Amino acid sequence: MAHRDSISHLPEELRLRILSLLPAKDVLATMLLSKRWKSLWMLVPRLEYDHAMYQDVEDGSFPRVVYSSLVLHEAQVLECLRLKLDWRSKALDIGVWVKTAVKRGVRELDIEINSPSVLTPVSLPWSLYSAGCRILVTLKLSNMVLVDASPSLSASFTSLKNLSLVDIKYPSEYFVENFLSGCPVLEELVVERCPDDNLVVLPVLVPSLKTLVLGKSTDVDEDKVAGFVVDAPLLERFDILDHNEGGYCYIRENMPEIVYANIDINYRVLWKFLGSITSVKRLYLCLTTRKNAYPAGSVFHRLVHLTLCTCGSKWLKLLVCLLRDSPKLRVLKFAQCHVLGDEDYRPCWDEPSSVPECVLSSLETLEWVKYEGTKEEREVVAFVFRNARCLKKASISSTSTDPVKKLEMLKELSFLPRCSSACRLTFD
Repeated sequence: MAHRDSISHLPEELRLRILSLLPAKDVLATMLLSKRWKSLWMLVPRLEYDHAMYQDVEDGSFPRVVYSSLVLHEAQVLECLRLKLDWRSKALDIGVWVKTAVKRGVRELDIEINSPSVLTPVSLPWSLYSAGCRILVTLKLSNMVLVDASPSLSASFTSLKNLSLVDIKYPSEYFVENFLSGCPVLEELVVERCPDDNLVVLPVLVPSLKTLVLGKSTDVDEDKVAGFVVDAPLLERFDILDHNEGGYCYIRENMPEIVYANIDINYRVLWKFLGSITSVKRLYLCLTTRKNAYPAGSVFHRLVHLTLCTCGSKWLKLLVCLLRDSPKLRVLKFAQCHVLGDEDYRPCWDEPSSVPECVLSSLETLEWVKYEGTKEEREVVAFVFRNARCLKKASISSTSTDPVKKLEMLKELSFLPRCSSACRLTFD
């Protein structure tokens, strides 16, 4: 009792903050604590409803609880509404809940259908797309079918800055383009495509976009032709993960503002992909394509930090090209991020005829994760040690658990001649 009373006497603002961290079912239960708590739940700015928490009550009660609590909600602004639903949720109910939340001035809306085997048809009310939701800042939709209930109307998310679309099935490519065109200040977009999303091309044409994360389910047919078209000239961060060989990502215009790029793709055709991100400063790159994907004439004039995955058959050729065309590179990191198949082979190290400018004048750090001590790997390390005048640190970690083998690796690396006397070698 004393513990309950101590909480009851906390300032109302602090109690509301505590309630905002609880599921809606627990928030509603607080009305039974005392008079001081009876109406407090109506002012909670963040509401989360999880259908899984109502498994032990009669069927049909969950929709009534959600609707009635939303109607009675009295907070000046509903900061966040999160709905975790299952296959029993009806499109009509979801539409009513969303429309009610829009009237309450919801800022963040998160709807997740937690039934991976069933894509639940959901037609969100057009009051959400049009004038009814001008203050929505964040929208997250997961595992549902979007229905184009009114093709003649245009979406209008005038304040939306963050959008996440995960495992969504769309009516058409035009719907996606229309949807995104109605987001004039959108800054962050996350898209993860599902195997049957009804699209060949997913268009991302957003002039205001600063962060873009693209992904594709591993269940997609490897030979299926399905890709992305991107036009985002103000993009600063770009992440893409797609191991569908039949896929592609076509970038219409270069990205001069890009700072960070995380590229992990396995496309047969790259459509001059790397040539569109040459302004990047930090780059993670894993290209398992079997063809030489490097565009001639590219210069990564701002690149200072490069992480290169060593799982592809062309990674050594790619390394030579990137070193040659990255005059300001300071940090070079190698990492084997994927398991190599039996058909994969280790490429040979073909030392460049002239030492790249970055190796001679700017490279300060060499890091190798999952170093195996192969002939090619030793040759790359030896090349860097022999020519990197500004090298300060070399950090190498082995995949081997054999202490004898690790000692041999350390001896080999320690005896390699180093151009920089300031270089400190650490080996794990």
